[in-house]
Amino acid sequence: MGVKIKKRNGAWWVFINYHGRRKAKKVGTREAALRVRGELEARLALGDVACLAESPEPTFAAFAEKWLRTDALRCKPSTVDFYKDYQQRYVIPQFGQMKLAAITRDDIKAFMADLNEKGLAKNTIRLAIASLRVVLSSAVEDGVLAVNPALRLGRFVESHKPEREAQAMEPQEAERFLIAAQEYCPAYYPLFMIALRAGLRQGEILGLHWGDFQFGKSEDDTQRYIFVQRRWYRGRFSTPKGNKPRRVDMSRELRQVLIELRDQRMLEGWQEGKASIADDLVFPGGRGNPVSVRTLAENYFLPVLERANLRRFRFHDLRHTFGSLLIEAGAPLPYVKDQMGHSSIQITADKYIHLLSGRNVRFIDRLDTLKPVQPDATQAQPETEIINQDEVRDTSQMIEEKAWCERGDSNPHGFTRQILSLVRLPIPPLSRV
Repeated sequence: MGVKIKKRNGAWWVFINYHGRRKAKKVGTREAALRVRGELEARLALGDVACLAESPEPTFAAFAEKWLRTDALRCKPSTVDFYKDYQQRYVIPQFGQMKLAAITRDDIKAFMADLNEKGLAKNTIRLAIASLRVVLSSAVEDGVLAVNPALRLGRFVESHKPEREAQAMEPQEAERFLIAAQEYCPAYYPLFMIALRAGLRQGEILGLHWGDFQFGKSEDDTQRYIFVQRRWYRGRFSTPKGNKPRRVDMSRELRQVLIELRDQRMLEGWQEGKASIADDLVFPGGRGNPVSVRTLAENYFLPVLERANLRRFRFHDLRHTFGSLLIEAGAPLPYVKDQMGHSSIQITADKYIHLLSGRNVRFIDRLDTLKPVQPDATQAQPETEIINQDEVRDTSQMIEEKAWCERGDSNPHGFTRQILSLVRLPIPPLSRV
């Protein structure tokens, strides 16, 4: 019974246990915890138990709603949508009316078992636990909870579902795809060109405005690039993946295709009375939004694959093709990393270098050209040593007779050969004293 301080999860807590009534409060530093403990001990000694008065504790549903309005602002909108969806579908029905402190680790394990009995995939269960854990972690940060009962429970439901294998087109396949796109849907030929020659993600392409292009003074000007600063995802614009804009260089051919499309759009805008098209979408759909992902896939991308007589690729495989072909062209990995917008160079290496394995067979073929050096037609004569200008002895015979290594020999023979040579030497008689 009394007041104690403990450090948990990097913060100091004050625990009160007074005649069976318990309470915990996070206070921050050790110095603050010691000061609060002294004050509480003095108040309890005088019979002041106001510090033990029960404060209204929120339910999980109320705290989750507060978290979505405040702490969730640190996340991307798509991440917030994910958490909100899983909380509404799985977590709130189970824990919504429970007090935060009443949620135990055993309750969460039972919740996982129930989801598993319902036949949900392991990955779905793992994500449901993640949407629960992030709210409880926020409660720990706010001092409402001492510990998070959902920590490290996701490892029990790790999904072993294999990732969808990335594919990359061969250069000939990419060329056939572009030719088919130009013939079948010339209006979207520039879109597919951006995907294959600049490696932008689908949402990044749909989010492009004409003001995002720097064409340079001519095709020889190196200041020709696309400034990727937004993406279109789930019906709204947001920042690119990784929350960082990036600059992606344009090839000469891509620059020419986009300039032709820009000039056409500028003429249409001038006819409509527009002074600039900088804020216009490059690939508009209806109601001022970009073309829909479903329309793009079903009406254009898949028909172009069939017209080009290619196997079933995903749209994202166009990005994989850009990365792998850029590496095959000899581009250094740091440059490829920056162009792709990866957070680390390890991701670049892991994702794209292995896609070149089929084409790297040429390195194996080079082994066939590594032929051993053919000996000369005239055999080399054995080395000879002239003794007394009359006797010629074979050097190899001399080495055999003197195979042991004398002390001070600057070019000793192998150790095994030295031992065998010493065995053949005559044993000298013992010296007499």
